[in-house]
Amino acid sequence: MHAMVLKTPGTALEWTELPDRQPGDGEIRVRVAACGVCRTDLHVVDGELPDPKTPIIPGHEIVGRIDAIGPGVEGPRLGERVGVPWLGHTCGVCPYCLADRENLCDHPLFTGHTRDGGFATSVIADARFAFPLGEAGEDVALAPLLCAGLIGWRALVIAGEGKRLGLYGFGAAAHILAQVAAWQGRSVFAFTRPGDAKAQAFAESLGAVWAGGSDEPPPAPLDAAIIFATVGDLVPTALKAVRKGGKVVCAGIHMSDIPSFPYSILWEERELLSVANLTRRDGVEFLGLAPKIGIVTKTTPYPLRQANRALADLRAGLFEGAAVLTP
Repeated sequence: MHAMVLKTPGTALEWTELPDRQPGDGEIRVRVAACGVCRTDLHVVDGELPDPKTPIIPGHEIVGRIDAIGPGVEGPRLGERVGVPWLGHTCGVCPYCLADRENLCDHPLFTGHTRDGGFATSVIADARFAFPLGEAGEDVALAPLLCAGLIGWRALVIAGEGKRLGLYGFGAAAHILAQVAAWQGRSVFAFTRPGDAKAQAFAESLGAVWAGGSDEPPPAPLDAAIIFATVGDLVPTALKAVRKGGKVVCAGIHMSDIPSFPYSILWEERELLSVANLTRRDGVEFLGLAPKIGIVTKTTPYPLRQANRALADLRAGLFEGAAVLTP
């Protein structure tokens, strides 16, 4: 197999040839067809997440086909197309797992962070954490659903059923979630980098009723706002934009420090919440719903060897939607 390996946080990934790996108990091997490039991959590469495991192969929006099955695996079939997400393993016995909150497991493994991921020609996955994808849709188009889509979906559920929804940071997750929210009959208000007319036009093309800079107030108070951008300064901005009793959901795994803000913008029962990881139930719900919605992902493919370029382009905001690596 070949992979783009992170040997030291803060350095470039290295093209590496590795021995083919065999799945162990409860595991499958997936021949990678496509792997999305997520902002969390940037945090892994830049060393911004705690407890790094190196060397590591990043990547957790994996689409591919099973080409080997380990002992004790029931259900998955050779040749079946599956998706492998960020949450790659849970202990099953901690209080959170037993309370059906496996996204908060005390002893988890994360694909592309604490177990090798999909910036490679193949990946070993826990069979319990691989979602059947069926045969509809192209591999590259499906890859962003495995994190940008799943985390967006969990954030939307936590945000509640309000009709006026603000999305701060219009990247991979927001461009999927805007389509979901519009399909649900909500009004989407998209907040982009100030002055980014191209991103604002893109948001409107996906059903947003209004698009403007993150430094602008919405034309009407929001019922809820979801922050995908990693900018802590947006938290008080979003709190000011939601109505009394409204919610602000922080959907990223990493965010810059949140500045102090007056209690008055949190008062009146506004809520500030965060999203942590995902559950398998989120995956089943969202991936089952996605074909009915007819989600169209905007993707920019890169060869696997160009993973460093894809990460740099993501950091610079040089494309709309999501980058996807193809072996």
